Parts: sequence; C-alpha cells; structure tokens
Amino acid sequence: MKQELIIEGMSCGHCVGAVREALEGVDSLKIGEVQIGRASIDADEKSLELAKAAVEEDGYKVVEVRSA
Repeated sequence: MKQELIIEGMSCGHCVGAVREALEGVDSLKIGEVQIGRASIDADEKSLELAKAAVEEDGYKVVEVRSA
C-alpha cells in the first residue's frame, strides 16, 4: 500500500538524505519521493513499521501516516 510518512525534525537536504538512507535499509520497501517533512513509500504493514522505526532511530519523529 502506498503511504506518506509525515516526519518532524527534518530541516535541510542532509536530513532528506539521512531519512532516504534509513528507508533504503528496509527490505521490501519501495521508496518514492523524500522531501523535508515527508516521505512517500509503498509498503506492507510489517515494512511500514520497520520504516517508521528506521526513521525514528535516526532521530526524526513520524507524527502521521497517510494513505496515498
């Protein structure tokens, strides 16, 4: 399912790269666009939870998940 993660704590291009890198470490996750404050992904429920954990492990906070 396509999802959009709304992420707090991203403020620059470095943050975008860090979030993209964190998401790239999650198997079976398709990454779309990553921008300041949001990331588009295609993930099943398990991959979604792993994606949220990976982003938060990098110091950012997933505040909302929207269906796309």
